[in-house]
Amino acid sequence: MSRYPLLDTISDPAQMRKLDRRQLPQLADELRSFLVESVARTGGHLSSNLGTVELSIALHHVFDTPHDRLVWDVGHQTYAHKVLTGRRAGMARLRMHGGVSGFPKRSESPYDTFGVGHSSTSISAALGMALAAKIKGETRKVVAIIGDGAMSAGQAFEALNNAGVADADMLVILNDNDMSISPAVGALNRYLARLFSGSSFNKARKAGEKMLDFSPSLREFAKRAEEHVKGMLTPGTLFEEMGFNYIGPIDGHDLESLVPTLHNLKHLKGPQFLHVITKKGQGYKLAEVDPILYHGVSKFRPDVGIAGGSAGGKPSYTQVFGDWLCDMAAADPKLVGITPAMREGSGLLRFSERFPERYYDVGIAEQHAVTFAAGLACEGLRPVLAIYSTFLQRGYDQLVHDVALQNLPVVFALDRGGLVGADGPTHHGAFDLSFLTCIPNMVVMTASDEDECRKMLTTAYRLNGPAAVRYPRGSGPGVVIDKQLVGLPVGKGEIRRHGQQVALLAFGSMLTPALAAAEDLDATVANMRFVKPIDRELIIALAEEHSLLISVEENALIGGAGSEVARLLAELSSPPRLLRLGIPDRFIEHGDQAVLLNEIGLDRNGIVQAVRAELGNTTTSDEASSQ
Repeated sequence: MSRYPLLDTISDPAQMRKLDRRQLPQLADELRSFLVESVARTGGHLSSNLGTVELSIALHHVFDTPHDRLVWDVGHQTYAHKVLTGRRAGMARLRMHGGVSGFPKRSESPYDTFGVGHSSTSISAALGMALAAKIKGETRKVVAIIGDGAMSAGQAFEALNNAGVADADMLVILNDNDMSISPAVGALNRYLARLFSGSSFNKARKAGEKMLDFSPSLREFAKRAEEHVKGMLTPGTLFEEMGFNYIGPIDGHDLESLVPTLHNLKHLKGPQFLHVITKKGQGYKLAEVDPILYHGVSKFRPDVGIAGGSAGGKPSYTQVFGDWLCDMAAADPKLVGITPAMREGSGLLRFSERFPERYYDVGIAEQHAVTFAAGLACEGLRPVLAIYSTFLQRGYDQLVHDVALQNLPVVFALDRGGLVGADGPTHHGAFDLSFLTCIPNMVVMTASDEDECRKMLTTAYRLNGPAAVRYPRGSGPGVVIDKQLVGLPVGKGEIRRHGQQVALLAFGSMLTPALAAAEDLDATVANMRFVKPIDRELIIALAEEHSLLISVEENALIGGAGSEVARLLAELSSPPRLLRLGIPDRFIEHGDQAVLLNEIGLDRNGIVQAVRAELGNTTTSDEASSQ
């Protein structure tokens, strides 16, 4: 007998819409059990997805998807949505190379209406879709489902401000999972949600508005009276002021409340706002107790849970940063640590506990984080902003104008530089070397091992201007770390291996495969360390002694470190041949890091093959020119 008798009958939402509402709780139980079992085998995001099971079911049960559009924000809460939209079998290869993405992806399914990896984009996208339908004369509903964390970003409020006056038929659902369901979120709130969303209430309100049109003063009085009544019962004053009809809060795990409320809202015109309360990890006790631990998980046994990590393993670069931050903070009371809602992911947990008065989590607000750091620096403090490479893209204007233009001493600790693996193209740090090196006053370093990472952070901290230290996801080669707070000479690389004819100029994480490839090629290897200022003297010396230079970087080829090498070589009267290796001009899909690096030729074998092919081309060209 199947463990999932009802779920087995669902391969698309149209089949689910045929179910009786009384069957939906059973479907939710089966779907939740399947998600725990599936994610335990593959790894992935768990807590957030367990919290959206009922919401996903209710949305697909009520709305005519994919004709009606669902826009999820952020995308790591969509596993239930993926299962219900025909991708249950594909979950066995979730986030694996060639398998199902961990985020909504337009090319993967027509039910994924908008690609989402970063947060706070859903309301803007949904508004665009709703107004597009209006322009084209199409009748459809558009729903944006946004988490409470994503609501902390400025773009979400920019979109709300626009949507409230744009006369668009759209629904914004705030999935609030940061608080427990209070006693007020029960029968009374269920009743109020149905009342405020029901046709009778809204018809009466519109009729009253028409009757009061003749008297602006009475109309204003009635409007304020309604706002005060709803304000006493619901916390929706802000959203009402922005032009939305606010409903809620309601229990996001109560299908008897969700389904009828969504049915009512489906038939209302104009901008609607539904506030639902959910719980991360709902239905899996271990995840309920520690939703942060079970947010992003590796493989585990559901009956046992996540086992504690074994001591004595290599520290990750994130841990190296976290240790350095605490050590430097102990040495300098001016240090301030900042994170845009990534305390655990960026390694600031211990710092936040030891130095709470100098720790700031600004929420999912990267733009604000950068300018906030600039303000601190203006007053003589030394801010360190810990941020994923891909997330810094959101604060680029602030990086240029508020930090670099004013030459302020802000340290950017760029985690997840290069390819990050299973999270895919939205999270690969593929562009930072390109977009940082073009900015005046910036110093840009990229670490090749754990000890070098610590020394680079110290170097950056002691500069009197902005600096970025870029390091990859995961662990390094496992070198011994010097616990002293010592730096590096600015703009200087080092020779790590002497060879013949070919010189590999390795940047950051590419030093390890470059050294391995050099054994096959008998090549010289330079650990360049700095992308800006680049080591001019070292490159010129290598150019004089070698006929072929190879730049190797885990960054986009266009505008990256290799471009800096090419720019410098172009100044020489007789430069050697240059081959640039890096991330090609396309978005790299999700998958195991080693598989992805092999695919684009940035592992040992790929480097060897590229160099030998270039040497073969050089030989052929030389022979042809001599004939």
